[in-house]
Amino acid sequence: MIPNLPTLRILPVDRLILHEDHDLQRTLPLVNRLRAQGILRNPPIVMPLTDGSGRYMVLDGANRVTSLSEMEFPHIVAQVVEPDDPNVLLQTWNHIVWGMSQKTLMSRIRQINGLKVVKVDTQKSLDAPKYMPVHIRLADGSLYLLNEAPSELADHIATLHAIVDTYKARASLDRTSQTLIESFRKIYPDLAALVVFPRFRIKTVLKLAALNIVLPTGITRFSVSPRALHLNYPLHELSSAKPIEYKEAYLQHWIQERVKNKGVRAYTEATFLFDE
Repeated sequence: MIPNLPTLRILPVDRLILHEDHDLQRTLPLVNRLRAQGILRNPPIVMPLTDGSGRYMVLDGANRVTSLSEMEFPHIVAQVVEPDDPNVLLQTWNHIVWGMSQKTLMSRIRQINGLKVVKVDTQKSLDAPKYMPVHIRLADGSLYLLNEAPSELADHIATLHAIVDTYKARASLDRTSQTLIESFRKIYPDLAALVVFPRFRIKTVLKLAALNIVLPTGITRFSVSPRALHLNYPLHELSSAKPIEYKEAYLQHWIQERVKNKGVRAYTEATFLFDE
C-alpha cells in the first residue's frame, strides 16, 4: 500500500466555487476535449470553506470545474486539502503585459478612481523599497507605485480588478513569479510592463470566496504536495444519476484496484512533464 495518498473524493459540482475570475472563452475547447476523451485527466484541487456552508473553494482546476458545470455534471472527483495543511502554499503570480504601449497602459491606470500613481526614482534605494503592495515596472525601466487610500478589503479587490481590466482585453499577458523586468526584454520585443501584485494569505482568500468576492484572473498560485495527476477517471461514472454515496464507494474501490495493480506511482523528486 502506498502511504499518504492524496485525498480524492466525489463532490457535488454546485458546491464548488471559484476564487478568481474565470475566462469563459477557455471553457468550450475543454468541454469538447472532455467529451472526446471521456476521462477527467487531472482532478481539480479544492479546499473546504471555514464558514460551515459545506462549500469548497477551487485552488486549481477552474476550467475543469466550469466545464463540467456547463456539461451539467452533478458530481466531480476532486483532491481535497485542508486549510491548515502545511504542504499547501499560496504564492502570487505577476503579469507580464505585452502587445500594448506603455503610454496607453499608464493612461488607463491613471483613470482608476481612488488610485494615486507615484513615479519612483530607482537610483535612490530609499525611494524603491524591496517590498511594495502593488507596483508597475515599465519596459523602459520606469517604476511606479500604485497607492490606494485606506479602504475595506472588498474595495481593495475591486481596485485590483480595475488594474487588470486596463490590459487583460487589450494586450497579451503571461504569468511569472519574477519581480524584475530586465530578463523579459529580449523575450518580448513589444513588452509593455511587469505588474507586481501583493501577497495573500490562504485564510484571506477563503474569506473572500465565502463572500463571493473573486480575485482578478491569474494572480494566485497554489502549490500542493502530494498532487494527484493523470488520474484519467471515467466521466460516465460522474455523469450518471447514481447517488453520491455509490459514486464515492466506487471511487475508493477504483483507487484501491489501481494501487493493487501497481497503477499508481509516487514521485518524490522534482519532476518535469513534457506531455502537458
